[in-house]
Amino acid sequence: MSGSVTRFGILTSGGDCPGLNAAIRGVAKAASGMYGMEIVGIINGYRGLIDADTRTLSSGDFSGILTVGGTILGSSREKPFKVREQQPGGLQSDAAKRRSDADLGKDKPELIKKNIEALRLDALVVLGGNGTNTTAHLLAREGVNIIGLPKTIDNDIFGTDVSFGFHSAVDIASEAIDRLHSTANSHNRVMVIELMGHKAGWLALYAGIAGGGDIILIPEIPYTVSALARSLEKRRSEGKKFSIVVVAEGSMSEAEAALPKKERKKNRESMPWPSIGYRVASEIQSATGMETRVTVLGYLQRGGTPGAYDRVLATAFGTTAAEMLSKGIFGRMAAMVGSTITSIPLAEVADKTKTIPPDYPLLATAERVGTSFGN
Repeated sequence: MSGSVTRFGILTSGGDCPGLNAAIRGVAKAASGMYGMEIVGIINGYRGLIDADTRTLSSGDFSGILTVGGTILGSSREKPFKVREQQPGGLQSDAAKRRSDADLGKDKPELIKKNIEALRLDALVVLGGNGTNTTAHLLAREGVNIIGLPKTIDNDIFGTDVSFGFHSAVDIASEAIDRLHSTANSHNRVMVIELMGHKAGWLALYAGIAGGGDIILIPEIPYTVSALARSLEKRRSEGKKFSIVVVAEGSMSEAEAALPKKERKKNRESMPWPSIGYRVASEIQSATGMETRVTVLGYLQRGGTPGAYDRVLATAFGTTAAEMLSKGIFGRMAAMVGSTITSIPLAEVADKTKTIPPDYPLLATAERVGTSFGN
């Protein structure tokens, strides 16, 4: 596919996050208003490209959505380059099983290319995280004109300093930690709050610092129970009767970190607690005798109105994508590098995760104010 863009498709894929509608608006208003392009909304992510489930977007569709949470286009976790995918733990709903069975034998990338041609789309703009932009790279290799935009509350997309959705999630998580302080103080408890972050601890680190967490556990720094106990007992000896422990969902002990990846995953799936936050709370209570409670923030981190920063960032990414369409620049993802909005090749983004480096300055910042990382 090549040539100038007069009509393009746009989709949102993967988990939702604040700022998706702001980014859709940024792309659409610039593409239609400045460049006169026609915009086709693809419903429910890559699944919509497979099923040809689309609708043409008019100005009324993307007016007034800057502050609206979620995505007007819907989303899915469809991965068209996988033949069959099961839900975590091998469990599937009846509907998911029927969908998987129906998909057997389909060449989804070929279906997508045929539908792109049938829909007369000159290009695609896809909004998503690591999986979405990896799929975008694979489609680019198949000859599809495609541009990626980085969204995730985890801030773990390689090649961009920040993704939209992250700062809003930090605000939400920080407010939750603030509210836990009063309860922890009233009842002289250790309060464990579990945040999202499977492989990277950006959200837990930023929210933990902003919320004054006494201990922050992140996947990049494995913890030991003995170190947790020492930190908490030190606080108690100093007359501090409560503590806040911020835990990223992908946090692991030093013993777990030493295991092969498959064995570590199996070990995590077989643990008797519903999530890592509960395990950490149990370990703390057993080691110290301190009364410990757990809060799992869960999907609250993803929802609601985007903060001001994410509205600006998503709009900037969106308008950058529109400019790239106008110039015929494809196979790249919009990115924030330093203080500049630019773009990087999707090949550099695909199958990579941006984790917190050992020398990241905020790690030292946290330690200087007495925060422990459980190591």
